[in-house]
Amino acid sequence: MGFASAASIGIILVNLVDPTVDARATASGVEFAAAGDRFDGRAVQDLELAGEYTLSVGREDYAVEKKPEPIVEAPAAVAWAPPAVTPDPGSAQGYAAGAVAARGWGSGEFDCLVALWNRESGWRVNAHNSSSGAYGIPQALPGSKMASAGDDWETNAATQIEWGLGYIQGRYSSPCGAWAHSESAGWY
Repeated sequence: MGFASAASIGIILVNLVDPTVDARATASGVEFAAAGDRFDGRAVQDLELAGEYTLSVGREDYAVEKKPEPIVEAPAAVAWAPPAVTPDPGSAQGYAAGAVAARGWGSGEFDCLVALWNRESGWRVNAHNSSSGAYGIPQALPGSKMASAGDDWETNAATQIEWGLGYIQGRYSSPCGAWAHSESAGWY
């Protein structure tokens, strides 16, 4: 089969598949209308091209638009970072022992508190969980909640312990209640 025959068959097939597409045979092969060209005063077809530009050709007119630039969000503001302090877990536990006794809880409750806060923060006043934002000895979320116990909540173990014991008492009744929840749920 010669080239001219193949070109003629191509035109017929194109027009059968999509009769709105104009094509004509030339000496050099099949000529298809370019986007925006008109044959016999009619629009060629609708096209969308990938890449930097989108070309939409309608039956009556066409428009070429540059694709919008992707929206790049500005980096988030610098998140709060824990202050640099040298924590002393021994003195934090000493303070907590007195605070537990002052609430009328026995030594068993103190043992539960030690286990709980060993797991949560290692009794460090500047313990910071970067994925959740929890902070301090009791791992308050957000840490700024502890401001209700004192303005020095970021660095003072006593302020954090008082807040943490109040939270535990209000939500779990006692440190052993908080410990039991932590054991079953993985958090308190």
